[in-house]
Amino acid sequence: MIDKLELLLALAKERHFGRAAEVCGVTQPTMSTGLKQLEEILGVMLVQRGSRFQGFTPEGERALDWARRIVGDARAMRDEINGLKHQLSGEIRIAAIPTVLGMVAALTTPYRARHPEVRFRIQSTTSSEVLGLLENLEVDAGLTYIENEPIGKVRTIPLYNESYRLLTAPDAMFGDRETVTWTEVGQVPLCLLTPDMQNRRIIDRALRSVGAEATPTLTSNSLLVLFTHVKTGRWASVMPAKLAETLGLSDTVRSSSIAFAISRSQRSPLASSLALS
Repeated sequence: MIDKLELLLALAKERHFGRAAEVCGVTQPTMSTGLKQLEEILGVMLVQRGSRFQGFTPEGERALDWARRIVGDARAMRDEINGLKHQLSGEIRIAAIPTVLGMVAALTTPYRARHPEVRFRIQSTTSSEVLGLLENLEVDAGLTYIENEPIGKVRTIPLYNESYRLLTAPDAMFGDRETVTWTEVGQVPLCLLTPDMQNRRIIDRALRSVGAEATPTLTSNSLLVLFTHVKTGRWASVMPAKLAETLGLSDTVRSSSIAFAISRSQRSPLASSLALS
């Protein structure tokens, strides 16, 4: 049954019979037979068939929800049983939004000190991609925002509350200030993340709450791009405080706290295990 559910999950991810069979390491006829056997066991049609994959039936969509739970539990059981017999080993796959990448090492480093046979694979994605990867069991944990946009059916554990800082040149507007307000931030020519990034949407909402509007002169989905532009002394940006600390300051970059910054918690399904280190 687990093997057949794995076939169903692969088809949901690839949306193509041939590619799904290849991912599972079986032939396409073998995959088709496995899916038909699963349909016979459940007594319903799961897949809309044609010359190519056309989608899942309503029963198939519901079966997918159960497949994700059952397969996820089965993998977790195997890992736990193996961990009882041997030292923990294998790979932990983590998807993280760009604004939290700077603190991932605070989780992985102490964890690996306790379990030196464990490997990590970290990938940077948007918040919506984090949830999709978690849902399809393609990663073990995701680091993203909560209490801001829907996060789906995942177990969440808080890591920290986020606050924001204005990064600018010492001789630029407000560069001599320890603290600025969101209203003042709205007066600064900013470089910001692109609107598809949740951090950007949080900043936009913070500015709108005080009647200001973000009109960035440069946007990018890379925080490194933003920071290097701030270092030229010609741009300013708004970044999470922890990220600003990680990037470090120089003679050309000044960091000012933003009064009444909106806090956001970040949680990870694997954080409870990582936090034990």
